Amino acid sequence: MKAVAYRQAGPIDRPDSLFDVDLPTPVPGERDLLVEVAAISVNPVDTKVRASSAPASGAAKVLGWDAVGHVVAIGPGVTDFKSGDEVWYAGSIARPGANSQLHLVDERLAGHRPKSLTNAEAAALPLTAITAWEMLFDRLDVRRRVPGAANAILIVGGAGGVGSIAIQLARALTDLTIIATASRPETTAWAREQGAHHVVDHSRPLADEVTALGIGAPAFVFSTTHTDRHLAEIAKLIAPQGRFGLIDDPESLDVTSFKRKAVSIHWELMFTRSLFETPDMAEQGKLLTEVAHLVDAGRLRTTVTEVLRPINADNLRHAHAIIESGRARGKIVLEGF
Repeated sequence: MKAVAYRQAGPIDRPDSLFDVDLPTPVPGERDLLVEVAAISVNPVDTKVRASSAPASGAAKVLGWDAVGHVVAIGPGVTDFKSGDEVWYAGSIARPGANSQLHLVDERLAGHRPKSLTNAEAAALPLTAITAWEMLFDRLDVRRRVPGAANAILIVGGAGGVGSIAIQLARALTDLTIIATASRPETTAWAREQGAHHVVDHSRPLADEVTALGIGAPAFVFSTTHTDRHLAEIAKLIAPQGRFGLIDDPESLDVTSFKRKAVSIHWELMFTRSLFETPDMAEQGKLLTEVAHLVDAGRLRTTVTEVLRPINADNLRHAHAIIESGRARGKIVLEGF
């Protein structure tokens, strides 16, 4: 089967940073689905792993943790899917990725894909929707009010993949006032299109930007990017007893500034359930099926902004370079081998 892989960690501008390769067809394990991949999307985790994690013994490692396709075979213990089912998922970072024609995923991590989207439109959503959903409802528990705080959430990086769907989920499923951050006209417009009530400029002091809105100190802050740059401002602007969540990887994070306000800190990694095979691992598949229902009901929409065809090393290198530039808006998707 065709796949895109890498053998050495390093920068994307090397000609061999990603390369086309033929690999054996994988065999489903007990609870695995073998999926013929129709479309994939690119996430910051892909670029971080490629840049810093060397495969064992120079083996060809396949990246990619977002896929849409149809089931072509199932393992003996599979109960919820059958051959021919159309699925979407983000999979497990502990297993080979989905940048391949055929891919294995545990059935507990997969959901039935939206019927109203194309393959490319659907591929933009799984990883970011899981991340945003788990942060909003499992970590920050945004439906539980913070006494005295504005019933509002600040989403830092509102035009990125996670920020975009977090805005949509918060708008569709809560009564929160949504404040997003952006710094360019096109990203500001994008955040508003996703449903943000207010957009503030994260190139300026965020505490002043939020105060100027006149709505009070927000109960929740969800930081998707550059948390280290904004941490002091977040500590200033968040309400006492508020809840703060982040998903990026600062080199260090001094959270002592939150103590005076008794702010709780929550880190989200959507791979945690699959890495540790937690008892609630199947919640990710259920979550994705619920997101698909919301999409088909017209309450959520795709966040894709660019589609590249076909899925090959050249197009993946281009997508990685855009992600690493820090100027991506929405999601980049690749379709078809």
